[in-house]
Amino acid sequence: MESLIHNLNTMHSRAGAQVPFSSLNYGTDTSPEGRMVICNVLKATIEGLGKGETPIFPIQVFRLKKGINMDEGDPNYDLFKLALECSAKRMFPNFAFQDAPYNLKYYKPGSPQTEIAYMGCRTRVIGNVYDPEQEISYSRGNLSFTTINLPRLAIMSRDIVEFRKRLDETLELVAEQLLERFSIQSSKKVYNFPFLMGQGVWLDADMLNPDDTVGDVIKHGTLSIGFIGLAEMLTRLFGKHHGEDTMSQRAGLEIIGYMREFCNKKSAETGLNFTLLATPAEGLSGRFVKLDAERFGLIEGVTDKEYYTNSFHIPVGYAISMFDKISLEAPYHELTNAGHISYVEVDGNLADNLEAFETIVKYMGECGIGYGAVNHPLDRDPVCGYSGIIKDECPQCGRKDTDGIPFERIRRITGYLVGSVERFNNAKRAEERDRIKHK
Repeated sequence: MESLIHNLNTMHSRAGAQVPFSSLNYGTDTSPEGRMVICNVLKATIEGLGKGETPIFPIQVFRLKKGINMDEGDPNYDLFKLALECSAKRMFPNFAFQDAPYNLKYYKPGSPQTEIAYMGCRTRVIGNVYDPEQEISYSRGNLSFTTINLPRLAIMSRDIVEFRKRLDETLELVAEQLLERFSIQSSKKVYNFPFLMGQGVWLDADMLNPDDTVGDVIKHGTLSIGFIGLAEMLTRLFGKHHGEDTMSQRAGLEIIGYMREFCNKKSAETGLNFTLLATPAEGLSGRFVKLDAERFGLIEGVTDKEYYTNSFHIPVGYAISMFDKISLEAPYHELTNAGHISYVEVDGNLADNLEAFETIVKYMGECGIGYGAVNHPLDRDPVCGYSGIIKDECPQCGRKDTDGIPFERIRRITGYLVGSVERFNNAKRAEERDRIKHK
């Protein structure tokens, strides 16, 4: 497991410039061998890389299930406790909730391929309209997705009636675009994908010959419609976002529910897996608001900042308790079947209070969160290797941040880490700066 962690942080494959994005989902295997693997991947992550450096990859997701690892007496409860310790030190693993109703309905005991799995930043693939007998998380993936700028539709609309009309037009446009991309992908042949298709990694690809087109087998994949800026859209239409006002929350759920119904309708019409995504928006959060501010000017609560709020999240700078934030965002998880994440920010070292950490994670499960994480300060002195919370001076060696070698300040951008905060784009830096830290 130590070799796995080290290799996944050092093997540059994307044009030699970046390590591959990798995600591991684990936590429910109760066999001696499975427990040994889970235990040691957590221990290797806690140990870190050279001089205590936090591993950025793989993104790790600890899958929680009642009767397996959630409570005292469950066979893997000790591994849940170890996962909390690891996440408190390294900010991974995140937590997936198998018992969320929309995840549980696919679960078949003894069939690990029916257990939910999330890609690190949030992508979820499990339902299968094309082949209901193959509703599994293995050997499938998202083919493409396109994100709708909800604030722009609201800015261009005089009222909710016009907004709905514009939303209908945009949903149809995006669906048409996804189908056009799908047709191009379908024309490719097995030999164009020697590993994915040629070696039978993709579902049913082992039944194809090298010269066969892949159109039939990629129907197992998903086509996703994403969205960004629910909070700013609600502010524009109703004067308040869903964290401030119950009417806005009802409107938000109705609008996102309508988008999900559209995806369901397209799935029924085409026999393909159209799904709704709570877009990560690493780059779009800044790009969309910049374009809209240039076109429409500064609008209070909408375009007067550096970023749009991620997907359905409560605005990060809004003062709200972490438990209220969790309960308000949870209903959107069921609607966004292509992927979702909710997280809260805490202001201290979680390793000092693992009981509180466990309480937060379990509350996410009780509220119906599908995938969640807890953010906290994660600093490191690259000179002496100290890891923890560092202000202006290293608690271990006394070195100051102004000594020429800056401290590393790792933060979560969406579902994954990006190294030190200096690597964030300007919009995400502004968002991280504005985040309310919960006690």
